[in-house]
Amino acid sequence: MTNHTTHNPLAWIEDSLADLGKQGLQRKLSVRGGRQADKIDLDDQRLVNFGSNDYLGLAADPRLATAVAAALDGWGSGASPLVCGHAAAHRDLEGRLAEFEGTEAALLFTSGFAANSAAITSLVGPGDVVFTDRKNHASLFDGCRLSRSDVRVYPHRDHRRLDRLMQRAAQYRRRLIVTDSLFSMDGDVAPLAELAEVARRRDAMLMVDEAHATGVFGASGRGLCEQLGTEDGVHIRMGTLSKALGSIGGFVAGSRPLIDWLLNRGRSYIYSTASPAAVAAAGIAALDIIRKEPHRRRTLLAKAESFRASLVSQGWNIGDSTTQIVPIIVGDSQRALDISAALGEAGFFVPAIRPPTVPQDEACLRVSLSFAHDDEQIEKLLKTLKK
Repeated sequence: MTNHTTHNPLAWIEDSLADLGKQGLQRKLSVRGGRQADKIDLDDQRLVNFGSNDYLGLAADPRLATAVAAALDGWGSGASPLVCGHAAAHRDLEGRLAEFEGTEAALLFTSGFAANSAAITSLVGPGDVVFTDRKNHASLFDGCRLSRSDVRVYPHRDHRRLDRLMQRAAQYRRRLIVTDSLFSMDGDVAPLAELAEVARRRDAMLMVDEAHATGVFGASGRGLCEQLGTEDGVHIRMGTLSKALGSIGGFVAGSRPLIDWLLNRGRSYIYSTASPAAVAAAGIAALDIIRKEPHRRRTLLAKAESFRASLVSQGWNIGDSTTQIVPIIVGDSQRALDISAALGEAGFFVPAIRPPTVPQDEACLRVSLSFAHDDEQIEKLLKTLKK
């Protein structure tokens, strides 16, 4: 007799989701209404927004929306940039990004994740080795794995350990070091000068992800490579348009041969449809604002310094943060969720960050400060945390 019992090969998913829920690790989407700004509407609740990467308050700036509206002439790009998707607006933004970064050229990607994936997989492969900081962003780790090169993970910001690892890597064809400049969950900064020296001494390429530093640090707003005086020692610079610049997309800046190589070998560039051309207008408008209004980043960093000092005086553990990203480290995932929920009831959106985004036992509340926050909003958050 035929057994008509239906076998469901996906049945394991429900049990696995239940396990995540028991550990306080299951994620669920909230629905956002209205603009992304200093206040945010999540699931019909209006909250002061301390969860965004909109560091300069440009995501809701009407000048970006006006620039996009003026550039609209249709919407979709139709194909990848190499087929029929590279518009004049894309070319113009790439030129502006290269000028901004002080490099020979730049290349646009649909996201920062795509930019990191393309850069790493284009530069190293089988027979090569890549060294990555333990707390690098997931996009850097995924790029390392996809490259099929040997991957060596060094302890967080430990350039001495990196140097010892590289000392034993002379047999490889190519050596690449990848690091965030500003670590997105910890708010601390990579030792870029020391990494550049290790790269020079060990004949390695150095790639720095400036996603959370672009627009915020440096005399011109280029990032921490500029601020720390290490630009000449960094061979591949990645940045994003989707955080301080208030738009969407990522880019890689560097020498003309580097950009030409990525254009020919970057799979996430070659095989992705280009972003709408009008999006590039927002990027150009944001670069203009960053150039004309340096007080935004200065004010933001001053607010962040004061905020960190207040948290420390209250007894919170903020790790080694020295930037506008301030983790409040509580350790247990459920405790992080409970505090985040209590802050939500008090009118604040401060997301709980849990494994695997952070290491086990390092769950935290991640506070992201913005130029758009006023002193009253920050003071009220501090008073609520003090309770």
